[in-house]
Amino acid sequence: AARLAGSGDLFDRMSRRPWASVNYAAAHDGFTLADVVSYEQRHNEANGEDNRDGQAENYSANWGIEGPTDDAAILETRGRLQRAMLATVMFSLGTPMLLAGDEFGRTQNGNNNAYCQDSEISWLDWAKAKSPMGAALTDFTARLIALRKAHPVLRCRNFLYGKSEEAPGVLDIAWFDERGAVISVEAWNQPQELCLVLRRAARGNGKVAVATLLLNPSGEDRHFHLPEPHVPTRLVLDSGDPAAAERLLEGPDLEVRARSALLLMAELDAAP
Repeated sequence: AARLAGSGDLFDRMSRRPWASVNYAAAHDGFTLADVVSYEQRHNEANGEDNRDGQAENYSANWGIEGPTDDAAILETRGRLQRAMLATVMFSLGTPMLLAGDEFGRTQNGNNNAYCQDSEISWLDWAKAKSPMGAALTDFTARLIALRKAHPVLRCRNFLYGKSEEAPGVLDIAWFDERGAVISVEAWNQPQELCLVLRRAARGNGKVAVATLLLNPSGEDRHFHLPEPHVPTRLVLDSGDPAAAERLLEGPDLEVRARSALLLMAELDAAP
């Protein structure tokens, strides 16, 4: 939660702003984003150190098969996870960082220490970017970037702590559970409580823009009830259904697919 909010616990000092925090799902050290969801173990044999180099703890999963597969269900899960992680990066406060090639699913074949490789292991394979899956992920990534640019509430200039009321009953930042209730101190320490709702609000042009990020990292579809106030709200992105068009929600209840992130936008009158 702190990372999605720009890591003010680490960077809000010496007049720093949220962009002092750099957010990423993958970096030049370690697995690429595609490899995070495709490998459970490092595969650094080509580096010549008997696979002993590189980090052993990669916090990754292969979802049933190590490395490449033609299994449609595993590929769907991997794609859904990549989209959800990219969404959290682009919709978090701070500076987003995208590892080159992650936008089209670049792989290093499980090598997580490829600094020594000037080979196909570390090169960007632009043919993959033109494949159906690569092109679809590239389009999705471009959509995330466009949304971030279009909505200033997604890139606030100040760290937020839920102390400013932007509209009646709406703080500048607030966290809820899938039932629409404010997360209690006790619930924060319950590891089985996986779902989160992050709501941010910012004034501009006499109105308050409200962005709500719904996160369901569990393996099952979950029912969410939006927190009050219940106002006309648009679903602008569903990482679980990337081809879906924007639409106006019919009410405060909706289903969030497993391992998905949804972004909602609304507009309110500013507090006096």
